[in-house]
Amino acid sequence: MTDIEDTAPRGEDAAPVDMLSALFEARGWAFDALSDEEMSGEIQGAWTKYQMRAIWRSEDNVLQLLCMPEIRVSDARLHAAHELLALVNEQVWLGHFDVWSAGGIVAYRHATMLGDDGLLSVGQAQALVETAVSECDRFYPAFQFVLWGDKTPQEALESTMIDAMGEA
Repeated sequence: MTDIEDTAPRGEDAAPVDMLSALFEARGWAFDALSDEEMSGEIQGAWTKYQMRAIWRSEDNVLQLLCMPEIRVSDARLHAAHELLALVNEQVWLGHFDVWSAGGIVAYRHATMLGDDGLLSVGQAQALVETAVSECDRFYPAFQFVLWGDKTPQEALESTMIDAMGEA
């Protein structure tokens, strides 16, 4: 694995898709730069693999990052999933979780406005990706408890919000 500074475009900041591609390359994560405005990749989280997609809107200087765990919500569990989403989103400081109406896919979404230059720094790129993965890892069990464990949304969230005390 190489250091991102070795693979990042020269200079501290770069076009968002270029910087994220450099980060994925440095970490050895599979990715595909689809265009100057979009890239997709895959990251192994604590519980599952996450599909990540970045979309750059240069006209607004907005970078949207989507992180999708391998979770699909059936029609039968949609109401409980929406109730859990409301509870989970109260706990999230950056971004939010959605269930896409097309296909019932759970997704974490976060958009960030970049400066007038439209450039992304190494630190910003790392923070965006790490936050997305961290939030997905943090709440993945709650979705599993609701979808497969027959827990109520409140019980599922409480089960995942317990912080371990001490060290094992």
